[in-house]
Amino acid sequence: MKVLFLNRYTRLGASSRLRSYQYFPILQSREFEVTCQSLFDDKYLIDLYSRKRISGMRIASLYFKRFFFLFTVFKYDLVIIEKELFPYCPALVERLFRLLNVRYVVEYDDAIFHNYDNNKRWIIRLFLKNKIDVVMKFSSGTIVGNTYLRDRALKAGAGNVVVIPTVIDLKRYKCKSNFNNSKLVIGWIGSPSTLKYLHLLTNVFKKLDADFELHIVGGGSGIGLPEIEKIIKWDERTEVDSILQFDIGIMPLLDDKWERGKCAYKLIQYMACGIPVIGSPVGANVDVIRDGKCGFFAQSDEEWVQSFEILINDCRLRREFGFNGRAIVADNYTVKAVTETYINFISDVILRSK
Repeated sequence: MKVLFLNRYTRLGASSRLRSYQYFPILQSREFEVTCQSLFDDKYLIDLYSRKRISGMRIASLYFKRFFFLFTVFKYDLVIIEKELFPYCPALVERLFRLLNVRYVVEYDDAIFHNYDNNKRWIIRLFLKNKIDVVMKFSSGTIVGNTYLRDRALKAGAGNVVVIPTVIDLKRYKCKSNFNNSKLVIGWIGSPSTLKYLHLLTNVFKKLDADFELHIVGGGSGIGLPEIEKIIKWDERTEVDSILQFDIGIMPLLDDKWERGKCAYKLIQYMACGIPVIGSPVGANVDVIRDGKCGFFAQSDEEWVQSFEILINDCRLRREFGFNGRAIVADNYTVKAVTETYINFISDVILRSK
């Protein structure tokens, strides 16, 4: 069976790497023939994360490249689209796929429909507010990362929806063994676009009466606290080693529409390394964290400070929470745990189209 993945990014993009690329070897081992075409290339992502200006001509050239590639879709048994074919354009091609009986599955790990229906520009809200609803409704299947996204897909009229969380390959993740570091490390991993959430804790870090370092992996810059910050460049080959330096892993979020649709990948990474966690009770965080078992929920500054103080002052509890978190991930948030659901869903869509 031939499957075409129309991803948004190359492996450098976390969403594409985790929601499709890591399944390619498994699909190929099950006799699927996999082809992948990414809309945006490595240079685009590097420029985006470096906050360099990306010209309209360059974006247009990438759109044209995808457009001409779409003439090959008829030779595949199934097309899997990450999010949408052309961001900020009407869903014309997705509608055309439906008319031409091109079976496609669409995949979401973020609430990108809020890019349109909650956009500051009235013209985008006017013309594109229902775009993602249309894409989901006309699909042969919709894969979503959490229940917030599932509810939107069902409301849009999608008839074949499955929840598959963002997961990790547990074999890549060693388990932390040293919980007695001379200086405790609070850690966060992410991208420049999500560093804004770490800024939410600036006052919390100032209030903590403890000797600690704040490791920021992949954020590109700090949050204005140079006396405690250590900026670490993200690299797929070294990210696990970077996380293993943490004693506490954190995932602060705003409680808003976009954040409610986010997957809790950071937490899953921390827990896979046997590290206790603290996170905002928002979106998929609520599903991943077992409050009081592998970490804590924290919403107000006072709750964050209290949670930090408990874990900072209790090495034994950090070790216990880390052990529990690793077990939770092993049972629920690994490639192995979701493989059969993923394969069966794709296979069923293909078989129903024959």
